[in-house]
Amino acid sequence: MAAILIESALSLPERITSVSRRPASLGQVPPGAISLAMGEPDGDTSAPVVEAAVRSLRAGRTHYAPLTGSNELREALARWVTSTSGRPTTVAEIVPTHGAAAGLASIMLGLVGPGDRVIVPEPTYSLYADHLAMAGAERIWVPNRADGCLDLDRIESLAPEARMVVLCNPSNPTGGVLSTAELTRLADIVERNPQLLLIADEAYGDIVYDGVAFESALALERIREQTVVVGTFSKSFAMTGWRLGYIVAVPELAGKISLVHRTINGSLNTFVQDAAIEALKTPPSYFEAMRERYQRRRDLVVAALDDIDRVSVKRPAGAFYAFPRVDSDLSSAELVDAFARGGVLVRAGSEFGPSGEGYVRISFATDEQSLAEGLRRFGDVVEKL
Repeated sequence: MAAILIESALSLPERITSVSRRPASLGQVPPGAISLAMGEPDGDTSAPVVEAAVRSLRAGRTHYAPLTGSNELREALARWVTSTSGRPTTVAEIVPTHGAAAGLASIMLGLVGPGDRVIVPEPTYSLYADHLAMAGAERIWVPNRADGCLDLDRIESLAPEARMVVLCNPSNPTGGVLSTAELTRLADIVERNPQLLLIADEAYGDIVYDGVAFESALALERIREQTVVVGTFSKSFAMTGWRLGYIVAVPELAGKISLVHRTINGSLNTFVQDAAIEALKTPPSYFEAMRERYQRRRDLVVAALDDIDRVSVKRPAGAFYAFPRVDSDLSSAELVDAFARGGVLVRAGSEFGPSGEGYVRISFATDEQSLAEGLRRFGDVVEKL
């Protein structure tokens, strides 16, 4: 408790700095280097979506939108979520956000308070820790099992005194996808602990491989009142720069999240919301082609890493990341520096939680030519370690 009080006495920047593992240089690429560090699709936003934004701008759609998001977009998202998840979803359960990041921040600030205990299975997306620090919550790391699955026994033991569990599924950074059995048992745990909320960040839900059917937390109908799902247009629709995400939650929770979001961010860009409505008309064939493209790159990455001595990696089942372990005396941060000197940029595994030490994260969202060269440089660096 003393540690929580000390942490809460710090200023907000100090609280974030005390836990943040995200490099300030993220996104910067030195001349000649190949970046396998950024989680950004290499393709551009589709022409129909861009044209919808242009039409909106030319029509004078440059004024404030409703603070809770345009009714047209919320209705379109409710239909989209209903059709893709099978969960009947109403407009009152939809909160459009300034990207998934602002949605996640609004969830943490709106649903947890100082001293609340939040269970974070890891390795996982590094921004959760920063957001929880903003809220003054107590983050509890729960390392995944050696096989990459959730440590559900540990989560169950912590659940009675916790306020929230935060999942990234499919996983950034490992590419793991939760099984139906894991989700079912997790739902059992949440159901037995009525104070507990399940936050499921499903930014990569459309990107799964080998014919695997992704199961959203939205399918856990018996814990509907305790479940919040985060989605985004960034990955599936190659719209990272548009900054548009959304949250699905029962109206009581959605209202709290929306209040925090609009208090901090104001209204979303009107023409961006118009473009998003067009994106939601994208045919299934687009997503099938996207998955095939990323799966080819996934296979290229796994084959290349399997050929490098002192490197081991689990085969990603989703997202566009691989999380190899490098057998070395160097820390993850030192490995990142070594790879950068060798002309390839990756992310430190320790950024994604304590159990990520000794690992690095590779993104295969880049084009295949750059990916092949980046992997060649990666192998050269490992050989020289």
